[in-house]
Amino acid sequence: MHMIDLITKKKQGGALSRAELDYIVCGAVRGDIPDYQLSAFLMAVCFRGMTAQETTDLTLSMARSGDMADLSDIPGVKADKHSTGGVGDKTTLAVAPIAAACGLVLAKMSGRGLGHTGGTVDKLESIPGFRTELSGEEFRAIVQKTGICVAGQSGNLAPADKKLYALRDVTATVDSMPLIASSIMSKKLAAGADVILLDVKYGSGAFLAAPEDAVALAKRMVEIGTAAGRRTAALITDMDVPLGLAIGNSLEVREAIDSLRGHGPQDYTRVSVALAAALLSLAGRGTADECRRMAEDAIRSGAALAKLREMTEAQGGDPRYIDEPSRFPRAAYTEPVSAPSDGYLQHMDTAQIGRASVLLGAGRERAGEAIDHAAGIVLAHKTGDFVRQGEPLAWLHTNHPAAFAEAQASFLSALAFGSTPPSPRAEIYAYVTENQVIYHRNN
Repeated sequence: MHMIDLITKKKQGGALSRAELDYIVCGAVRGDIPDYQLSAFLMAVCFRGMTAQETTDLTLSMARSGDMADLSDIPGVKADKHSTGGVGDKTTLAVAPIAAACGLVLAKMSGRGLGHTGGTVDKLESIPGFRTELSGEEFRAIVQKTGICVAGQSGNLAPADKKLYALRDVTATVDSMPLIASSIMSKKLAAGADVILLDVKYGSGAFLAAPEDAVALAKRMVEIGTAAGRRTAALITDMDVPLGLAIGNSLEVREAIDSLRGHGPQDYTRVSVALAAALLSLAGRGTADECRRMAEDAIRSGAALAKLREMTEAQGGDPRYIDEPSRFPRAAYTEPVSAPSDGYLQHMDTAQIGRASVLLGAGRERAGEAIDHAAGIVLAHKTGDFVRQGEPLAWLHTNHPAAFAEAQASFLSALAFGSTPPSPRAEIYAYVTENQVIYHRNN
């Protein structure tokens, strides 16, 4: 086989065979295929798409490109949760400890920031000493000891995805349904969980703008997981507005800690509880209502916060930062963004707000670029709020004051104001299982 022939075949709309996809995946891992050809392949997929069979074959090949974690001898139901990404989307920081506190074993692989979206690994690494690059043996040992571990794609788990993920970030090939599906599910299958819950986002801050597209992506991923013998389901959640108030790594960790203490933003808490309850229900822990009460009780009792502390310590992090989040370093410079006029905040281009946080240093514009864990944005108002001219809309945090002017302009360009309030949007759009799509009653 020759890579240029496979690029041409996909460019012309052809379907690649399992053997051809295996060739691409193996070549990416071994380094036999140069980055420019892999990037061309990714772009061809973006334009031409993939069939359901191609997507499944690519996913399984990527999952098998390295070690496949075997957690079968660890007692309990091994569970995993994954979000397709968003702005302010720190749900793993709450959902994983909640579910673990309720008796599930949380064995989760997470990624770094991709495009305008934040990454769980980057957030956790804002805790001094916290290690996300673990060998397969370390990952397994921590899961067995504590019942919870959130690690990056280190060691030899799904190395093909690690390679392609980094290229997608810098080649504008993030927003491809088959590439999103194969990336997510290859990690999930390689990590060895019995139960997989997917949080598929839609809206201006998501890779997919329309809820119908998010449902289609969820269906494809649920099919892949089910075919591989894993109990898989998905929640479709709104990302037309940043989730919570904090955007940026240590800022989001602080907000997650506040939420596990019962004092976080209501939208973030509601979505986190819904995700944790769905994960518990998928694992057979009870009815939807029973699992919701279990999740709420884990917050109320402090058990979920204790699990976050336990995970932090087990992965080398300083647990004092969980006990006293005021220890997190603050950015040296903070400035407000003021409302240009009176009116209702009718819309937020969430992706553009995410890009403003990148300008401040909270995200990456190139693969491997360092980030400023203290940088980011704290919102003072969100869609639906009435604001007065001159009132702070948000506070920008950075250690590079020269970034303020461009970041402020980027943030303001993301907002639309009007004389009437916008129609409310449901935080949860639908629940997708192997057999059905259950739409939220408020839609």
